[in-house]
Amino acid sequence: KGETLGLVGESGCGKTTTGRSLLRLHEPTSGRIIYDGETIFDSGDVPLYGEDGKPRTADGKPVFGKKTAVNMLPYRRKMQIVFQDPYASLDPRMTVGDIVGEAIDIHKLASGKQDRQDKIIEMLRRVGLNSEHANRYPHEFSGGQRQRVGIARALASHPKILLMDEPFGAVDEITRHSLQDEILRIYHELHITIFFITHDIREALRLGTRVMIMKDGNIEQFDTPGVVKKQPQTEFVRQLLSYLNE
Repeated sequence: KGETLGLVGESGCGKTTTGRSLLRLHEPTSGRIIYDGETIFDSGDVPLYGEDGKPRTADGKPVFGKKTAVNMLPYRRKMQIVFQDPYASLDPRMTVGDIVGEAIDIHKLASGKQDRQDKIIEMLRRVGLNSEHANRYPHEFSGGQRQRVGIARALASHPKILLMDEPFGAVDEITRHSLQDEILRIYHELHITIFFITHDIREALRLGTRVMIMKDGNIEQFDTPGVVKKQPQTEFVRQLLSYLNE
């Protein structure tokens, strides 16, 4: 809670699948998802674990959880996503104001039209845009500005967790660094949990208070950036870190 987690790995290793499964944008086929002590998904085929980290047993047999899949609407407000492609994730027929305002409408966060408009402008300003941008359409913006709109939309519901799926992959290097700074600023201002997915080890180490390194669907290492750099646990992690010297 209140940390930035950088999930890093090669293309195709399962980063996006992991993130989308946690939000149940992909429905998992197996496993368990627990949010703030509440089980929001349980396939029923994975043993429960005790506080000692070992599977719980009864009469010598493993104890399984109850098959569960809750209604996600109440959790959608708490967990939001910023997609990789800012253009594909924004409706081209809607103004930026309506795109940001949609989350406010769905979760009934405004007391009236003026309050709705004020909240939209507040969100746009938080990501470096202004009131004039509210009446424009996505095609009128640069890639970096579109991604700012996507971030504003995600923040509009005041989420507890913000999942960012390689959000800077479609922008140039200068814009990428500018948006990284914006994310750090938002993180320090709002104190929300950010789950940041990237293939760039530099980005993960810069943005993450902790870093999780994935290979072929498995976690290779989960540590603070300092520990990852000083004590890589596997050869794959060492290879990733070798790119820092290039």
